[in-house]
Amino acid sequence: MSSTTPAQPSRAPSGSSSTPPPALSLTERRKAATRMEIARAAAGLFARHGLRATRAEDIAQAAGIAPRTFYRYFASKEEAVAPLYAAGAQRWAEAVREAPAGLNLPEALDHAVRHTLSPGGGVSAASWEWVRTLIRLATTSPALRKVWAEVCQEAEDTLAGVLVERDGAGDREAGGSEALGSRAGDSGAAGSEACGGGGGSRGAGDREGNDRKGNDREAGDRKGDDHEAGDREAQGADNVAEGADASPDLRFTAAVASAAVRVAVESWATGDAPATGPDGPAALALRNLAALRDFRWERRP
Repeated sequence: MSSTTPAQPSRAPSGSSSTPPPALSLTERRKAATRMEIARAAAGLFARHGLRATRAEDIAQAAGIAPRTFYRYFASKEEAVAPLYAAGAQRWAEAVREAPAGLNLPEALDHAVRHTLSPGGGVSAASWEWVRTLIRLATTSPALRKVWAEVCQEAEDTLAGVLVERDGAGDREAGGSEALGSRAGDSGAAGSEACGGGGGSRGAGDREGNDRKGNDREAGDRKGDDHEAGDREAQGADNVAEGADASPDLRFTAAVASAAVRVAVESWATGDAPATGPDGPAALALRNLAALRDFRWERRP
């Protein structure tokens, strides 16, 4: 991501098959912005000092907030990077949602991957190196691996909900005919890119201003102390609810597409290949989907 907050769903382009979700409230946007600031600070410290050497208190100081505020947003230091993992997953699900209505499902997945997994589209080549670092960290820490796995599951649920929307929109436009299409050639899925730019600690010269900002934020957030844990649980429940109406076939399709993307990103992250070219995450995801040529992407009767 290039901004410091999770990307807000943009207005669906002309011809899009789905209606974008409602915009977040001001309070929700403010919380999301704070969560992303903390996540960037955590990622920067993990990259420079390692996961083991970084404490939650270090992350709070780097983000310019009090430790008490940190724990209102996250239960552990590993959870602090979840917004970076999740922002990428949300971006590619939205790209599938906003793909032109005339595209069948494989084409919509291809459209999404080219908009979110290719450097210069959803995130810069330099930012993909942050992605590599975060994914590698997840392979070495069971606690961080759990966070990554939970985000991937939530992304799959979100994609299932998107497929329900596209399926319903296609039925309306085609008078009830199956409109997801059956082409399963070179198709792609956009990926779980995690972080879009340099997070990390701020300089010592900025610390005084950060402390004031953290104190102000803590005072403003105090009213929600008793509800923050509930907010975290509700956020996960909302993601599950998105795919709750998906048929078994659509849920399976979402699982297949999500796995193809996840494996592509993880495989790329374990090596040293650049984010562009034949061994980049986009190319690997397209290759994984192309290997599923016989998969029946359209809805089963």
